[in-house]
Amino acid sequence: MAFSNYKDIATVLKEFQITYTEANFIHKVEFSISDYFREDLETVMQDGVPSASEFSICENLIYPILKEVWKYYRSNFVLWGHKSLTYDENLSGFPEYILARRSPLGKVVFDKPYFLLVEAKQDKFDEGWAQCLAEMVAAQRLNDELRILIFGIVSNGDRWQFGKLKTNIFTLNKTFYTIQELDKLFAAVNYVFQQCELQFSQLVVT
Repeated sequence: MAFSNYKDIATVLKEFQITYTEANFIHKVEFSISDYFREDLETVMQDGVPSASEFSICENLIYPILKEVWKYYRSNFVLWGHKSLTYDENLSGFPEYILARRSPLGKVVFDKPYFLLVEAKQDKFDEGWAQCLAEMVAAQRLNDELRILIFGIVSNGDRWQFGKLKTNIFTLNKTFYTIQELDKLFAAVNYVFQQCELQFSQLVVT
């Protein structure tokens, strides 16, 4: 079953025997947003139609924010867009964005471990989390022996929700963040990238 075939998170939880919990695990890490970024985003939101489709949400709202934070972590990671992720015939598809290790063979090589999966949805958050969690399960299994913490984000461009998968426990962050409070949103995204980097550093040491 492709990721997109999952329509509610309960189905994914039952199929893969994952326990669902809710807790506020995000600890905001301050991020300095440039004036240019703020002005550009304001222009897009005021005069554009950034939420016209899921593709538009990705292009105009989600990717610019992820990219802005990723630039500070790019020595270790590549942020892939719409890249095929396949574990088996039941766990395959094209997540909107994947944060993965920068391969020692070069940036064009898609290399595990996969730390972060991002899914865009037009207000269908349960469907979004069904697909995102399935993607997180695929990433977890592809990482096999590494046993890392996998992060997930589901967003409609305005609201951003965060989750994490550790072994067979999925935790949804109870607090969501919005693009209307840009500094808090960036701090939350920065926290996730920071946690990915800490995990990466530990893997390198071991």
